[in-house]
Amino acid sequence: MTLSGFARSAVSYGMPLAALAMAIAVRASGVSVDEGSLSTRIFIGALSSAIMFITIFVVLDHAEAVARRVGEPYGTLVLTIAVTAIEVSIIVSIMLHGANNPTLARESVFSTVMITTTGVVGMCLTFGGWRHRKQAIVRQGTSAYLAVLVALSVMTLILPTYTRTTDPGTFSAAQLGFVSVLSVLLYAGFLFAQTVRHRDDFIDAQAHGAAVRTDAHESIAAGAVLLLIGLVGIVMLAEQVAASVEDALVAYQVPQADAIVGAMIAGLVLMPEAISAVRAALSNELQRGLNVAMGSACATIGLTIPGIAAASLLTGRGLTLGLPATDVVLLVLALFICNVSFSTERTTFLTGLVHLVVFCTYVFLIFVP
Repeated sequence: MTLSGFARSAVSYGMPLAALAMAIAVRASGVSVDEGSLSTRIFIGALSSAIMFITIFVVLDHAEAVARRVGEPYGTLVLTIAVTAIEVSIIVSIMLHGANNPTLARESVFSTVMITTTGVVGMCLTFGGWRHRKQAIVRQGTSAYLAVLVALSVMTLILPTYTRTTDPGTFSAAQLGFVSVLSVLLYAGFLFAQTVRHRDDFIDAQAHGAAVRTDAHESIAAGAVLLLIGLVGIVMLAEQVAASVEDALVAYQVPQADAIVGAMIAGLVLMPEAISAVRAALSNELQRGLNVAMGSACATIGLTIPGIAAASLLTGRGLTLGLPATDVVLLVLALFICNVSFSTERTTFLTGLVHLVVFCTYVFLIFVP
C-alpha cells in the first residue's frame, strides 16, 4: 500500500471512530453547552465542528461504497434513511434542550425541503447541464417523487394553519397522530413502488447497462459498520454544535433564530447527500442525483414529522407545524417549479438556474424577513 493509500485508509477508518470518541468524551467530561468556562466551550465547539465536518465527507464515501454494492435504487436509500435518522435525532435533542421550542422542527423540515428542491436539485441541473448540455431523466420516477412530496408537504406544513380544533399552525393530538400515520403509510407505499413494484421508473437507461464499480478490498460489512459509527458520532457532535448556536442566537437576540438553526441543521445533515447528488449529475447520472435529492425531501417529511410528533406527544412539548404566509409562498413556488422542470424528459443548465434563484431568495429571506 502506498503512503497516500495508507493515509486515506487511516482517515477513512479513523474519523468515524474519532467523531464518536470525541462526542463520548465531551459527554463524559460533564462539559456541556451550558456549563464550563467560555474558553473551554469555544475550544470544544471548534474542535467538535472540525471533526464533524471531516467525518461527514468520510461517511459519504462509506455510504457510496455500500450503495455501489447493493445497486440502484436501493443504494440511494442507504444515505437517505441514514440522514433522516440524523435529522430526527438532532431535532429531538434540541427540542428537549432548554425551554420549549415548538417551531424548530417546522423550520428544520421546511429548510430540508427548500434546500433539496431548490438548492441541491438546482446545482444538479445547472452543473450537469453545463457539462453535458442536455441530460435525460425518467419522467415517471420524478413525477412519483413530486406527487408524494406535494401531498406530504401540504398535509404537514400548510394544513395545520387552517384546522380549527386548536390554535392556527397546530394539530390536536388526534390530528397529529392521524397525519403521522398517513405520512408513514404513504412513504412506505412509495418505497415499495421504488424498490419492488415500479423499480425501473427510478433507474435511467445508463444505469441499466452500467457495470457496478467495486473495490476488491471493499467490504460491505465494514463500510456499513463505519457508516453507522460515523453517523452516531455526527449526531452527538451536531447536537452540541447546534445547541451552542441556538443559545448564542437567543443570547444576542437575533431575529429568526429558529429559522437560522433549522437551516443549519438541514444544511449539515444534507451535505453528504448534496455532494453525492452533484457528483452523480456531473457523471451524467442525473436520475441518480435526483433520486438522492428528492428522496431526502420525501423521507424528511414522511419519517421526520412522525418521529418528532411521537416525541412531542410523549414529552408533552408543543409542536407548531403550520408555516407562516411567506414560507408557504416559497414552498408552493418550489414545488411548482419542480413540476415544470420534471414535465419533460430533458433538462438544461437554464432549468437549474431557475431553482437556484428560488434557493437564493429563500436564504436571503432567512436573514432579511
